[in-house]
Amino acid sequence: MSMVLQMMAFGIALLSTLFLVIATCTDCWMVNADDSLEVSHKCRGLWRECVTNMQDGVKTCDQYDSILADHPVKIVVTRTLLITADLLAGLALATLLLGLDCIKFLKEEPHVKLKLCFTAGAILGIASVLGLIGSVWYAVDVYMERATLVAHNVFLGVHYDFGWSCWLGMGSSTGCLVSSVLLTRCLH
Repeated sequence: MSMVLQMMAFGIALLSTLFLVIATCTDCWMVNADDSLEVSHKCRGLWRECVTNMQDGVKTCDQYDSILADHPVKIVVTRTLLITADLLAGLALATLLLGLDCIKFLKEEPHVKLKLCFTAGAILGIASVLGLIGSVWYAVDVYMERATLVAHNVFLGVHYDFGWSCWLGMGSSTGCLVSSVLLTRCLH
């Protein structure tokens, strides 16, 4: 049973880490939410803003000036938390890989392998919390920005809603949390 839980936790952790990195790198954290007939689709990400022409499918992107330039707090905090979560999840995967029973590394030391699995679970738990905080922080800020504009009857032509990258960040962070629970609770 332990081997099945380890493999299941490893599979979930691997997919969650991959999707967390994809969420960090992609450009659709905010999408335009206008119901009018739009000729373009706008996405804002952590690193750049992209516009896709709906008629011919041409996509153009504008990089943000600099990583060190003044950016909104939501972008800086989300970048920091998600990059840290990506690095921790990668470290946890490497640690978990060494701790799996099917790997011949430290085969004579089952207690050490169990500690490696537990450590990987703890690191994944930290990564999941950081990823969730970053993704939810960004989503709440987008919601508050939109609610403020609606409350003041301000119409700027484009209203933004949560994009698929934001949802992917939340989902993959939750997957890391599930993997962490499997590794820290179920294996002991």
